Amino acid sequence: MRLIVALLAGGLFGGGLLVSGMTDTSKVQGWLDVFGAWDPTLAFVLGGAIVPMVIAWRIAGRRERSVLGTPIPAPSEPVIDARLIGGSALFGFGWALVGLCPGPAMAVLGFGGTSAWVFFAAMVGGMMLVGGLGLISRGKAPA
Repeated sequence: MRLIVALLAGGLFGGGLLVSGMTDTSKVQGWLDVFGAWDPTLAFVLGGAIVPMVIAWRIAGRRERSVLGTPIPAPSEPVIDARLIGGSALFGFGWALVGLCPGPAMAVLGFGGTSAWVFFAAMVGGMMLVGGLGLISRGKAPA
């Protein structure tokens, strides 16, 4: 059942990325170009994502188990440190340069051509390199 729900959720997420324009790199870069030819339409995508998630977090905060019966972990304490700021900056630079982040990068594999596969391979390679260097905590508390 979990796999079916995961497949449906992934399909809904991917469909939302396509419909919203998040897989169109020029649209994403236009959203990020606030001092140039700024395209504000993705603000509606952000609002459309934030509002339901605030509601979902409120509901999940009152529950001990998910709809499928798995335990809901307690939220971690927010930590703003150099790793978070550096990782956020790298993510933002990559998003601005290419116009893709991990979700849309996976969504465009089917129609983005060779450049989509090259980007995806580089992204996965970077994730593996960072994980191999111990720069991410893999769910453990930061030291």
